[in-house]
Amino acid sequence: MKEKIIDLFTRLIKFDTTSNPDSPDYPSTESQFFYADILAAELTKIGLKEIAIDKYGYVTATLPGNTEGPAIGFISHMDTSPDCSGYGISPIIIENYDGNIIERKGPELSAEDFPELNLYIGKTIICSDGTTLLGADDKAGIAEIITAFEYLINHPEIKHPTIKAAFTPDEEIGAGVDYFDAEKFGCDYAYTIDGGILGEISFENFNAARAKIDIIGKSVHPGSAKNLMINAGLIACEFNSMLPANEIPAETDGYEGFYHLTKIQGNVENAHLDYIIRDFDKDSFEKRKKNIINIVETLNKKYGDGTVKLDLYDEYYNMAEIIHEHKYVLDRAVEAIKKTGIEPRIEPIRGGTDGARLSFMGLPCPNIFTGGHNFHGPYEFICVESMEKAVETIINIAKTNNI
Repeated sequence: MKEKIIDLFTRLIKFDTTSNPDSPDYPSTESQFFYADILAAELTKIGLKEIAIDKYGYVTATLPGNTEGPAIGFISHMDTSPDCSGYGISPIIIENYDGNIIERKGPELSAEDFPELNLYIGKTIICSDGTTLLGADDKAGIAEIITAFEYLINHPEIKHPTIKAAFTPDEEIGAGVDYFDAEKFGCDYAYTIDGGILGEISFENFNAARAKIDIIGKSVHPGSAKNLMINAGLIACEFNSMLPANEIPAETDGYEGFYHLTKIQGNVENAHLDYIIRDFDKDSFEKRKKNIINIVETLNKKYGDGTVKLDLYDEYYNMAEIIHEHKYVLDRAVEAIKKTGIEPRIEPIRGGTDGARLSFMGLPCPNIFTGGHNFHGPYEFICVESMEKAVETIINIAKTNNI
């Protein structure tokens, strides 16, 4: 299984599927449609049925059951984050990692900077050459799902209900299930294979919103600007200074929420700010959004109505609200992980997955580990032995005798 996973994963990551948050199209990049065809071919090769690519780029497939039971889905996303280049990924495979610095074309990987590397001494690690991200988020999940399904096909003695796979586009830009037909998918519950460290399972995630702020200034000659000029760039700086300085990603962890400035640009005449707003607690989430609204109102009173314009909208919500009503879905995954010989790590997701939105669409969908670390950047890496455990977990979930 190890060689099979390495081969499949390293082939899958070489295709650039970066999503584009500024694109009006769906999927946001044409390369994802191209990638859908590649994945459909992989699913055909292993013998899955009902393989389909719809007009939105969703790839779905079915492994018919050989016994009775509720249909179970496994889902991963095709796109990689636009935060770092996904073009020309060149994987480095380190067998029997010894704990030393990993030299690359780009920045080195070291246990001094990333102590979690010490967990994998003696194991096999895959990283990029440092000039791109790796793409384990979430092509590791795709590789693990395909490998698990192939194993079940090759071992018909294992009793399982109907299980289905789905690969989605544009998850990284919050649009992964915008057009996903959960009812047509036909599963009673599902799991996203999109988590991190070995043994991790998550059923709590951020409530999420996005704020896009446009500021209109008034440009006049600086020599005669007194009481006339309105500097949009300075107002953008003022806006950011009115948010709590310590409630940012670099200063928060666990269940703490934040405001995250993802984009700032501008000049005297015009400026633009993009924020993502995150919080686990629904009341606190609403207060954060209200704070943004209040700042806009304050600045408009100061500089004139219409100076600051706000587009504020919700993206997804904490799936814990749904999973608590379907605890058996979580219990099944916990037992499946235990059966691999590792201890489950129930962790909140400081982010979101397709499963968060799917849960509110009637498809309870916790998130399970892939084995990856440091997603969305050049320091991303994954442990192959953890990937094997993810495959085992999927197989154990599918088994009717799992719990």
